[in-house]
Amino acid sequence: MGYRSSASPQQNGALMTEFEITTVEIPREIDPTGTDEFCQATTLRNHVEALIYGTTDTALDRIEELALWQPNRFESYRMLVATLDSHVVGRGDYETTNGDDGDTAWLTVHVHVHVHVHVHPDYRRRGIGSALMFELETIARNDDKRQAHCYAPAALSDGPTLPAPTGFGSVPRDNPETLFMLARGFTFEQVERVSRLPLPISGLHSLVDQAIDHCSRDFAVHEWLDHCPERWVEDFAMLHSRMDTDAPSSSLEPPEDVWTVDRIRENESRLLKGRLTAVVAAVEHVATGTLVGFTGLKVPEDKSRAVPQGNTIVLGEQRGHRLGMFLKVLN
Repeated sequence: MGYRSSASPQQNGALMTEFEITTVEIPREIDPTGTDEFCQATTLRNHVEALIYGTTDTALDRIEELALWQPNRFESYRMLVATLDSHVVGRGDYETTNGDDGDTAWLTVHVHVHVHVHVHPDYRRRGIGSALMFELETIARNDDKRQAHCYAPAALSDGPTLPAPTGFGSVPRDNPETLFMLARGFTFEQVERVSRLPLPISGLHSLVDQAIDHCSRDFAVHEWLDHCPERWVEDFAMLHSRMDTDAPSSSLEPPEDVWTVDRIRENESRLLKGRLTAVVAAVEHVATGTLVGFTGLKVPEDKSRAVPQGNTIVLGEQRGHRLGMFLKVLN
């Protein structure tokens, strides 16, 4: 892409080195040496998130990440990296849906220089984060996007907080992520909490029994691995489409992200190529014979790793029956 810093050799007492921002050419296969930009960017992402969250639970291995970044008909992706002396020290992700209704871009910035005290001193305060965000915003403007959403992971702290406009949750007011996003002109809209559940779960079967007792006979549950049965795939696509419109979103105004049967099948294929097993539980409203909710897990091959909880939704018109709890404990 060609952005290059031309800062003077000495600034604020720190040695400055030129950095370059480029677009990563997504490979078809993993580089066995692990030294290409894609592998370095994956390592950086995992390292930064581990520092923020204090755990490696959110890590992706290279094969999983590679499968998610392969081109498809439904979404467009760009991965940018900032390099110093051929080493990836910053990463920025751009994602959007294809089609006329795709007026929103999702941005993620994993920046080695903005991870507070966990950052190597040589990489701090060089403008790498600002340069990555500028390039991502430029891509969004060139794609005629109306708005950009950015998720900025932040660990809890004991200092002053910035409350969410929704009234739920807050973020540390003075941490690097908050200060960076506000300085870039973003507004803080809502908090998404990340929770961790140690396994195995004591008394899981009794929790399932309790959930069944609270679930009326108006509903039936269905389970599958990897491939949604043909009978339910259209309903499954509808539930994915409702994920954006039904979930709380404050003032983010998320666009309707339409899922089709073809998109469901393509997504299933990508998960399999990434060696992830999809474990899905869905609930049917018996009177209408349609699915009204589901939850999914993505199980990695390595059983010592954490299992990411994927999408969970119960349609608004069917809430109040503890269906979400039923689906989660069963899954």
